[in-house]
Amino acid sequence: MHRPAVLLRRFVALLLPAIVVWSAPPASAAEPKSDHCVILVSLDGLANFYLDDPKAHLPTLRKLAAEGARADGMVSSFPTVTWPNHTTLVTGVSPAKHGVIGNAYYDRAKGANVPFIPDPIFDKDEIVKTPTIYDVAHKAGLKTAGVIWPATRNAKTLDWTVPDMGGAEAWPQFGTRSWLEELRAEGIPVDRHAAWVSEKSGGVQRDWMYTRMAVHALKNHQPNLLLLHLIEADHVQHRFGPQTDDAYWSVAYEDERIRELLDAVAQSPRKDKTTIFICSDHGFCPVTREIRVNVRLKELGLLKTDNDKITEKVAVCRPEGGACAIYIHDDSRRAELIKQLDQDLAAVEGVERVWTPDEFAEIGQPTLKDDPRAADLWLSCRSGYSFGDSAAGTQAAVAKDAKTGTHGYRPDQEELYATCIVWGAGVRPGTKLGLIHNTDIAPTIAKLLGVEIPNVDGKALPAIGE
Repeated sequence: MHRPAVLLRRFVALLLPAIVVWSAPPASAAEPKSDHCVILVSLDGLANFYLDDPKAHLPTLRKLAAEGARADGMVSSFPTVTWPNHTTLVTGVSPAKHGVIGNAYYDRAKGANVPFIPDPIFDKDEIVKTPTIYDVAHKAGLKTAGVIWPATRNAKTLDWTVPDMGGAEAWPQFGTRSWLEELRAEGIPVDRHAAWVSEKSGGVQRDWMYTRMAVHALKNHQPNLLLLHLIEADHVQHRFGPQTDDAYWSVAYEDERIRELLDAVAQSPRKDKTTIFICSDHGFCPVTREIRVNVRLKELGLLKTDNDKITEKVAVCRPEGGACAIYIHDDSRRAELIKQLDQDLAAVEGVERVWTPDEFAEIGQPTLKDDPRAADLWLSCRSGYSFGDSAAGTQAAVAKDAKTGTHGYRPDQEELYATCIVWGAGVRPGTKLGLIHNTDIAPTIAKLLGVEIPNVDGKALPAIGE
């Protein structure tokens, strides 16, 4: 069911920076600042609301917010999931433009989901269509490093890097081999990474190691741009839900990792010329019920099953947590089915909104005429629900066995606001940034580094780098 007009206007206003390319040409950049360092840390899943939650023990983050700049919240890209939002953070454009439209997409020709996460198939240059901040920094002669930043497999413009991939061969094949040798020599257990990825509780060890790898890069290579992705808070909230005992433990653990990073910055030769961005990719919602869109599609005769396994499909869903993409196979019926499903799926329990292709600009998603990976419809659900891909049973909405958590929902709601704190060189203490968009991060970093990133949707944040 469609939201009231006033809320829709608010949604469009919030997302407008993500769908309109700035028409004015960029001002000439200064000389690249080879003596400056910018660190962009992503605390995966750290919702903005934790900063104001008295139960959350975040002394380091709150200190940085008080001494630097803080947003009232950061509006993410839709769907509010990891791969598209990390790509938006470093490109400054929406998924419709950078091409990473979700954590996966559905290939109509193959009849199968194709994952972007965690870079099992594609190199960075095969999926990221627009320049990244590390591309333009590297081209300007600056040094760049990335620690498990999504969508960076075989990124040629990261001088020291390991991708966000598991598997025993992933880092040896796609990481910077000379850097891995340095890390081994220093006793950082990079060869344990594959085992830790496969363990349910392995995020603790992983974030401990990722932070030490970032510290090593700062100490030994002094990059001008360092990207660091920490993952444990996201893992824990998926299992137990946000603002639970386990969630509070995980966000406090991430706060300690930031303290370690700050200690390293304090000892670096560029300590007075370092700016740190502490961001997240999305917020979090609790989940107690699952929406099975494929069950409804089965009832409509648009897919068939045998022992609950899908055997034929005219239309099929691909869930993204609190969002869901619908793909139609029958080209001859596409327009008819889009119109039918727009009305029918809006009536399913828990569904909050359905977007048709003529509305995709509102959510920064491409249409099929612009991208063969694009969906035919997008859905979002209410907090408390998530989408699943099961076609089993006869109920389109069912109770989950236990409370969990997820994201993916519309980004223009407080539960989904991401975190943004900026601290260090070029930041006036106590700066209030208001509500910002994640497309603003890349142009702000570009301003600090004295480089240009072209055709961005966002704008450099005021009072930073001035």
